[in-house]
Amino acid sequence: MRAARGLQSTAHAFSSGPHIPMFTLSHLSSPPPESLKSQVQQMVVDYFADVSAVPLLPSNPLYQLYQYVIGYELHLHLQTMNGEAEGPVQLLLALDDEDPARVLGFALYLPSPDDAAACTLAYLAVHSEYRAQGIGRALLRRVLERRPHLELACVAGKVPLFEALGLQVLAAQGALVVMSSRDYRSSGMVAVADLAPVFASTEVRQIHAYLLKQHGQRAMQQAEKQRDAHLDTLALQAQQLVDERLPSRALH
Repeated sequence: MRAARGLQSTAHAFSSGPHIPMFTLSHLSSPPPESLKSQVQQMVVDYFADVSAVPLLPSNPLYQLYQYVIGYELHLHLQTMNGEAEGPVQLLLALDDEDPARVLGFALYLPSPDDAAACTLAYLAVHSEYRAQGIGRALLRRVLERRPHLELACVAGKVPLFEALGLQVLAAQGALVVMSSRDYRSSGMVAVADLAPVFASTEVRQIHAYLLKQHGQRAMQQAEKQRDAHLDTLALQAQQLVDERLPSRALH
């Protein structure tokens, strides 16, 4: 496989047993080859409920639309990769040693341009067949080696997973919980994808029109209510978790 510009491979040997896959971590600062890019995009769509900031239930008719949006958001991030080691978007891949063209997991993070230690983890995903085998931990550890002040936002249900990886709870932010590798937030700025044009795009309007035709206006209105109620529930769970983890803040 020909390496893309900006790709750096680490030494392998991430394995602790016969059933755990050997894999190599490869760091990219420019867009990956199409064969790898398509796998990363498919992983984001397949594991939408795990990585999205709006983790709708598959039973919600809007699920398909939001799957498209998160896939396009990833596409926008990959487009901004400029080949620089500290560029706006960095991608870390876990590649199968037996088949280096196969992506087992990935982490996409956004370095802060005005805080050399900080970054925001936008996505962390591991193929469902290879979870709980050290891949996610290895990806996160490698990001922390480059940017030790890592922040992310996740639903309350994912907090124990990231706590086990060494992160700590800082605050509630809408439906999400803000976590960090340090006990305070970075003052640095990070770039985020502007999704307003995506939601206004022809493609999203076409998907919405298809869903409307398939399910009917009443069902779509109900889907929006379900989405809002779900997000309200997640927001309550996020605040409750933060109050439990940081009781001193809950008193103020």
